[in-house]
Amino acid sequence: MNLKYPHLFSPIKIGNITYKNRIFSAPISLQELSPELTLTQENIAFFELRAKGGSANVTVGVANVLDTGRGHTKELALDNPLIMPSLTHCARTIRRHGSIPSIELCHAGMYAGLPNLENPHPTNIPYGPLYEVTADGTVVRPWDEGMILELVEAFANGARLVKTAGFEMLMVHAGHGWLLSQFISPTNTRCDQFGGSFENRMRFPVMVLKAIREAVGPGFPIEFRMNAVELFEEGHGLDEAIEIAKYVQDYVDIIHVSAGNQKIGETFVRTHPDMFLPHGVNVEYAAAIKKHVNIPVAVVGAITDPDLCEEIIASGKADIVEMARGLMADPFLPQKAMEGRDQDIRKCMRCHVCFDTIIMTRDTACALNPVIGEEELYFSPPAAPAKLKKVLVAGGGPGGMQAAITAAERGHQVILCEATDQLGGQILCEAHVDFKKNYFEFGQWLIHQLEQLDNVEIRLNTRVDAKLVDEIKPDALICALGADPLILDIPGIDDERVIYATELAKENPNIGNKVVVIGAGLVGCESAIHFLRENKDVTLIECRDDFAVDANAFHKMALNINLRDGADIRLNTTVKAITKAGVVAIDQDGNEVVFPADTIFCAAGMKSKSADVEALRSLVMEFWPIGDCVKPGKVQTAIQHGHYAALDL
Repeated sequence: MNLKYPHLFSPIKIGNITYKNRIFSAPISLQELSPELTLTQENIAFFELRAKGGSANVTVGVANVLDTGRGHTKELALDNPLIMPSLTHCARTIRRHGSIPSIELCHAGMYAGLPNLENPHPTNIPYGPLYEVTADGTVVRPWDEGMILELVEAFANGARLVKTAGFEMLMVHAGHGWLLSQFISPTNTRCDQFGGSFENRMRFPVMVLKAIREAVGPGFPIEFRMNAVELFEEGHGLDEAIEIAKYVQDYVDIIHVSAGNQKIGETFVRTHPDMFLPHGVNVEYAAAIKKHVNIPVAVVGAITDPDLCEEIIASGKADIVEMARGLMADPFLPQKAMEGRDQDIRKCMRCHVCFDTIIMTRDTACALNPVIGEEELYFSPPAAPAKLKKVLVAGGGPGGMQAAITAAERGHQVILCEATDQLGGQILCEAHVDFKKNYFEFGQWLIHQLEQLDNVEIRLNTRVDAKLVDEIKPDALICALGADPLILDIPGIDDERVIYATELAKENPNIGNKVVVIGAGLVGCESAIHFLRENKDVTLIECRDDFAVDANAFHKMALNINLRDGADIRLNTTVKAITKAGVVAIDQDGNEVVFPADTIFCAAGMKSKSADVEALRSLVMEFWPIGDCVKPGKVQTAIQHGHYAALDL
């Protein structure tokens, strides 16, 4: 068998298990469970799709060994007597696709029950290694020795239960600031045998690992998730992480390398890497740890590309690569990579929409993959169309392309018309923005999918109007005309220094050294970071009292990290005019200020092409307006609306 990625798809035997490849599905916890806190059929379908896509294993995230250990509103609890049937069903479902079912054993420790973005209502009194008062005044009580022994037994009982349910391996979560991580960290200054010295801090985690091994027996793989670095001043660094890995290697089968501790809130976008960080951000940490242990090492964190995966395994930096969000964007990434179809892989752009969905609606979603959150429709798809139709799609942006793909896959004859000479829409503006590479490649992915469909005709430089509709006579018209940049009604707006996002689609955009960005929304902020990375002098002007108000909470966190030390952000500031001197504005104190500029990047918003939409609405009985032409928004909305409009044809 001639494989494009031979190292990535070489089997590996760990304990009694032979894994078919080196791609593991990293743990994900789903926030909406049944009322009894058990897995629903929809939850199980989420994990099943990852198994069907070819991952060597699938790990169900955050199963608490005690219900009182919940760090979020709803989590699986292994001491729940009602949980066994759903766990058994889940493990069986994963296994039938040739993937090894795994589950992550966890306890939140001092974060159990504390209010946070995902858990606004406290559930119990939090406990940790020692007394601590949190920022909101909550007192965290210490575990005494008797409680610690009870916890050890709870981990053992949980391990025994998941093995009985059919899970063939498990992960122990000792990273990210949860309970075991709290004991391991140098911040554990207990004065008894469970704190202070390195050996004392490791005592409780090792007791847990020994108890789990006794519960599951030999040959049952135990994966140990740990921090390579804690990423706050008092936390441990890589040197101590190496010692931790060496200390536990006799009790586990896999060292799983991550990074970050939630003690500092902003480390979330490092633990779950944002788009501004390098791909494979933890790989060098894993490579350093691997030199000092004699068991397999897995690495997680911003890994979405099979070329990178192959390099990691072939170079010996790690034995296993793990993906979470990457397998949400495309659960079939492993299968496609094995078949050498890497062009068909839809790559995660690390936008944190999936996390934002968890917070805002407690649902599951992906900005790029409309199937996520509706996985049961994959296994029980809608009935075939009663009649195959001629479908006209107006607009070749992401929503229009997705609609054309889905309609064609359903068997309809599709004509996709784009008014310009390129497909891609707003995605084309990301062509040369380094941290939006995966987003631009998503546009190329959509084009590649279209090119493989025999029942799609693509017409470029073709504007859809009444004459064209009369000529084609479609049965249905999906209108995805998009939106235009909002042009400010101010003196000087036609100055040659004024540019819009479309300028960034050019190979050599005309950007001067001193850039003033008008509008600190999502587009303005991301563009400002791009300019900063090109060593430009950047000023952001925003009329509202905050920047990036249209960004989700986690992406906003990442934007703040990347803007605060470089850009001059002026809030509550209104642009009055553009003159030779620069951008004239009124600041929050009512003073007139002039911001000198070589380039003025206007990101004041978008305006739907509503008049064009209304001109087409009455021409076809089955009319579906989608995406920005309905209301300017994010790519997720366009993709979702395009996909499901096509399903309803």
